[in-house]
Amino acid sequence: MQFEGTTGGEWFQCQLAALLACVAVSSWSVAQTSVHVHFRLQTREVVEGHLKSFSDRNSEREALIRKWFAESGCSDANLSEQALDRKLPPNVICVLPGETQETIVVGAHTDKVERFGDGVVDNWSGAVLLPALLYSLSAQPRHHTIIFIGFSSEEEGLIGSRYYVDHLSREERDHIEGMVNFDSLGLSPTKVWASHADKALLDALNATAKAAHLPLAFMNVESVAARASADSESFAHYHIRRITLHSVTPSTWSVLHSPFDKLAAVRMNDYYDSYKLIAEYLAYLDEALRPESRPDKPTR
Repeated sequence: MQFEGTTGGEWFQCQLAALLACVAVSSWSVAQTSVHVHFRLQTREVVEGHLKSFSDRNSEREALIRKWFAESGCSDANLSEQALDRKLPPNVICVLPGETQETIVVGAHTDKVERFGDGVVDNWSGAVLLPALLYSLSAQPRHHTIIFIGFSSEEEGLIGSRYYVDHLSREERDHIEGMVNFDSLGLSPTKVWASHADKALLDALNATAKAAHLPLAFMNVESVAARASADSESFAHYHIRRITLHSVTPSTWSVLHSPFDKLAAVRMNDYYDSYKLIAEYLAYLDEALRPESRPDKPTR
């Protein structure tokens, strides 16, 4: 974050409109009066193993995310690096093709503040979920094209995310139905930056958490750091719907950008719950953000 001052392979379905608990199933469907979502979960062993395999060098982090994207099924044709103008690590991008050109962007920054700590919370915790979420969504045909991005150099002023969205064409930006960002997970149960979230995305997240019986609380980052920002704000500049999930509270904010940002700061149960919530949420958005159900889609 940038500021100053279940078993793998098992499928799940959840009926969001009725707020029912998830149950294991072997097929999926979408009803007219409710939304059924279908996804799978990576094992906790793999998710935690990636978190523990951190590097404290920004120059090495992108390569690890790229490697795990490939291991999670991202083909060479859909896996790329986006070089930045400066001598900085590139953005790493995996595209999960969908039935349409309508897209959902899923992002987390890969870099850490160089001077302090290991940067496990901020934001290795977010970056390593990108390959796990690709795994969660990739075995099921998707309506949207889902673009997973590990953003470079967020801590230097959102450089990677700004570069990415600035270099899209207007048509490409118009195809983005929503941007979901996660930054600094695992310090506590999942939080959402509600004051900087699109209402439709926020309502969908709240419904997903209730359906999955997973904890979620509102925590506005500006309440603990007046000049905080995140990669989602690069998309807000173009009036693209966005939302950021995190885990910081007034009592844990001091971990970020400090020597205490280490693996020991992560509460593993909370961290895996955040992964489960995000996986289900993205599967739900793939159904709920279909253009025909979006008469209020903003013009950019």
